[in-house]
Amino acid sequence: MSNSQFTFENFHHYIKKPKLLLWILGLTSIFSILTIYSPNLLEVNVQNFFKANPHKDLPEGNLIKPKKEEKDEKKCDLFKGHWIPDLNGPLYTNTSCPTLPESKNCGKNGRSDVDYLNWRWKPNECELPRFDPKAFLPIVRGKKLAFIGDSVARNQMESLLCLLSQEETPIDVYKDSEDRFRTFYFTNYNFSLMVLWTKFLITGEERVINGSNSGVYDIYLDKIDNTWIQKLPSLDYIIMSDAHWFFRKSYLYENQKLIGCIYCDEPNVTNIGPALAIGRAFNTALKFISRCQDCNDGLFTLIRTFSPAHFENGSWNGGGNYYGGSEWELRSNQVQVVERIKKKEEKKGSKKRYEVLDVTRAMMMRPDGHPGSHWNNQYMKGYNDCVHWCLPGPIDVWNEFVMALLQMKIGSYLY
Repeated sequence: MSNSQFTFENFHHYIKKPKLLLWILGLTSIFSILTIYSPNLLEVNVQNFFKANPHKDLPEGNLIKPKKEEKDEKKCDLFKGHWIPDLNGPLYTNTSCPTLPESKNCGKNGRSDVDYLNWRWKPNECELPRFDPKAFLPIVRGKKLAFIGDSVARNQMESLLCLLSQEETPIDVYKDSEDRFRTFYFTNYNFSLMVLWTKFLITGEERVINGSNSGVYDIYLDKIDNTWIQKLPSLDYIIMSDAHWFFRKSYLYENQKLIGCIYCDEPNVTNIGPALAIGRAFNTALKFISRCQDCNDGLFTLIRTFSPAHFENGSWNGGGNYYGGSEWELRSNQVQVVERIKKKEEKKGSKKRYEVLDVTRAMMMRPDGHPGSHWNNQYMKGYNDCVHWCLPGPIDVWNEFVMALLQMKIGSYLY
């Protein structure tokens, strides 16, 4: 028999030697362990599992935390990831937040389940630190931050207030008669936090028919809404958002000329749809900020992408309940506008900064985070709230994103 041949008889001869047998068995065991517990294989399996089952109750310890290569200078995308179990629960409760509004206090308003509170966002390629008011407040010491947008922008401000109040209770220094413009002040940090309410960012006027509001709007896509720009020169940080008011019958104008409509069915009028109109609105708003000569040279603007409303069986005012839907086109239009303005600002050497606060993907997975019928709004009885978010709840991750983006701006973010 040739020495190069390895037959069963040959193997039978070798196994009579105990040391050689142990050596072969040892190698086989090591190879088996490496194959079964390969980090790459396990990482893929676990991540795919959570993508398909974002609320499946597996212990967090089963997840392999990806390691960032030392030579890899590419930044992690905080907004691509999945929700994982977190039995530590929220950073505040509906009894520990002194500024929690009644309409977002879902627990007090009869919501008995708490599972929706036991999840945190996990980016695919890095870690997103939990919100830390002790780290956040020093970053904004002596600064002014404004949320500019509709009631969902105010919802995010209310979340941030609850998170920060675990370190310091702010002073409520201003509220207008309609509770749309608010300012809170953190004495120990000389920090002002405000919300500047606007329906469209740009000018929109509701049509009055026979002396009554019609719910139909004329929207001027190239004309800024003057109600919020008055505060711009004093601001250091802006978190801008808007969209939900565009989901109404509206007529759109540019240069004082009618160019189309939203949700109209009329001859000789182009039905443009909300996505394009929203993109135009953000483009007008960001152009105004870019050209603002009285604004802070280092003004940092975050554009928060569309937050999905999860309605089914009707619209918000038609008896609808919430469902999991997709408004990805709206989000993409907003991102494109930001990328264009960033390139223009960099080209002219401006110190103003623009970044995307991309919440759409994460919130598409969380229809369980809305108040639904648990919102106790005296003006909207009989309607489900599937636009805003419970506090505490999934919306708190928006402010964890904000903290990470601010830390990246000053170069202190750790993966």
